Amino acid sequence: MQMDYDDVAWARSDVIFDAFKKKASSPDVLREITEFMAKKYLLSQPNDRARIIGVGAFNFCYRMEFHDGFSSLLRLASPGRSMFPEEKTQAEVAVMRFLKKNTDIPIPSILDWGLNGPCQMGPYILMEFVGSASNLTAELRAPGYSREDRPFLDPHIDESKLEHLYGQVADIMLQLSRCSFSKIGCLADRPDGWAVTKRPMTMNMNELVQLGDYPRAKLPSSPFTSTSDYFRSLAETHYIHLSTQRNDAIESEEDCRRKYIIRKILLKLARQSKLTGEDTLDRCEFKLFCDDLRPTNILINENYKVVAVIDWEFAYAAPAEFTYSPPWWLLLETPEDWPLGISDWAMTYDSRLNTFLRAMRHREDVAICNGFLSDSERLSERMRKSWSSGTFWVGYGLRKSWALDIVWPFIDQKIFGGGETHEERIALLDSESRIQFTENERQEMEDFVQRKLKESKTRKLNIWDNENDTYEAIRVPQI
Repeated sequence: MQMDYDDVAWARSDVIFDAFKKKASSPDVLREITEFMAKKYLLSQPNDRARIIGVGAFNFCYRMEFHDGFSSLLRLASPGRSMFPEEKTQAEVAVMRFLKKNTDIPIPSILDWGLNGPCQMGPYILMEFVGSASNLTAELRAPGYSREDRPFLDPHIDESKLEHLYGQVADIMLQLSRCSFSKIGCLADRPDGWAVTKRPMTMNMNELVQLGDYPRAKLPSSPFTSTSDYFRSLAETHYIHLSTQRNDAIESEEDCRRKYIIRKILLKLARQSKLTGEDTLDRCEFKLFCDDLRPTNILINENYKVVAVIDWEFAYAAPAEFTYSPPWWLLLETPEDWPLGISDWAMTYDSRLNTFLRAMRHREDVAICNGFLSDSERLSERMRKSWSSGTFWVGYGLRKSWALDIVWPFIDQKIFGGGETHEERIALLDSESRIQFTENERQEMEDFVQRKLKESKTRKLNIWDNENDTYEAIRVPQI
């Protein structure tokens, strides 16, 4: 039932990235990169030329070491992987500088950045390289697996070690929760202070364009002033995604019909403002949230102390519901990819959540004692309530387009209640017990299903005019 990435779009992405990688690894480019990095740090001479140290999900990285012990890191936004390179670079620089100035979260210092780097290689950030013994994932994951394997939490990890590591992340999340803004979107550093002036740049938006062939012109173009408006936009994005991903989106006629109905229900709930919590009241206070804040991006030293938090390109002011939800990564693996299924993930997660919230309560107590936090700013009880009420699943499903169908039974339970099993909740999609269609709406659904079945056989990609997408399939139905 879960939607897959569009393999044709993925192959196109790989072709673009492979060409960039070949150029970025060439001797001529390495020579220019070395000269560029050397002249940006004038306190010492380099030990050697710049060297490639990693290819991340969205960036290509070089490191240069200097005689005085300093090291710098040059990150180039990777074409084919980073679909909004200029925008995401500007957003990351802004949020890193904001956090460096306004929190105690360990953030690498930025030496230089720009939208047109050496060798015409595009947007870049040159920053301090933070040496570390490991990252948090390496300390949490089960032993005996290679780096290429998907990680999952060591089921036999020492509880005191786990609580210590979780506690440091809890402290980071508490600091982020105190960063409030009046709009949903990305930060900008203006002469009169920090403000949200741009649309939220999310990891899901990047993946939709890269791996779903999503029309760029149908993504949000500006900040949001209310949670209800943002949730409506996310619900519409889910519908457009199903409508426009030609390949690997559906498995059968029945599967397509169920996915269509899920998105119609989601649209209806969003337009009725029934996806927000009862205590939301469309508050005009939004919290700094990072889609990619996870153990892999948290660096630690040999004493298990966090020394840096990296990769902030998908950080933005978001609905408080996102901040008030517990982090999904406590088991390292996502619910939709858990080998034993999502119900087992939820049961396993619940026990680890107790450990995380215990660690967070301790950090909250210390912060309150030191005058850093007030009792009303605690996250632990809000996170417990988000999990127990099912609000966690609403936010997770809204943020992750390819996970929506897998987590739908949890969202259905949150919204509609009842004692049905997950299988029974999926079966309800075949009736009209959750949403009633007029005859015209039923015909519209059948036309949609037949179009998707026909398109899935061609293995083509859409050709979008990104200034004015006119393809009829992207029309969002009124409900």
